[in-house]
Amino acid sequence: MRELELPDVQDVMLEYRKIKLLYRSALKEIRTKLEILNDEFRLVHQYNPIEHIESRLKTDESITRKLMRKGKEITVENIQKYIDDIAGVRVICSFTPDIYRIVDMIASQDDIEVLKTKDYMLNPKINGYRSYHLIVRVPIFLSDKVVRTKVEIQIRTVAMDFWASLEHKIYYKYEGNTPEYIKQELKECADLVAFLDSKMLAINEEVRSIRKDNGE
Repeated sequence: MRELELPDVQDVMLEYRKIKLLYRSALKEIRTKLEILNDEFRLVHQYNPIEHIESRLKTDESITRKLMRKGKEITVENIQKYIDDIAGVRVICSFTPDIYRIVDMIASQDDIEVLKTKDYMLNPKINGYRSYHLIVRVPIFLSDKVVRTKVEIQIRTVAMDFWASLEHKIYYKYEGNTPEYIKQELKECADLVAFLDSKMLAINEEVRSIRKDNGE
């Protein structure tokens, strides 16, 4: 697949950098909320559903390429309107039920507006990718106004994250021309990861049951 030739958008990106503060602030807001929820869950249930949290801002080049693929003019207005994942948070958890616990905890926050959801747990992508995606909007309080800013949240298990990270690196090496047999092998690995997640969950549930029977 041939790379798109990027136009000169320096002036647009200079203007866009003025609003980057909003997206950086939105990342901090979501991370803080998740950390507080995780601490509360650990206090109440003696268990923390979140292993770790990662966050990133999309690069100027990625933003430009995405707008071009969508057939949109490169403007600051279109960046804000058509790109939902400028600010991205990835939440890595231990077991598959934790994914839905975290989704419920996020949705229950009064100041978080859930705009879109994609459940790739129930409906995996054709390549085997499994995760749960949300597009949310959070209020960012500036000195003179409040700006509701979009953030993408991806929630997946440790095993799913391992597969997704390596799959991305392998696809990148082929520059969009991945052979079919490699795609099939990656799909088989994704299925193995899903099986591993189910086995680890079953073991965890068995251990919890034994501890409960022993009064621990």
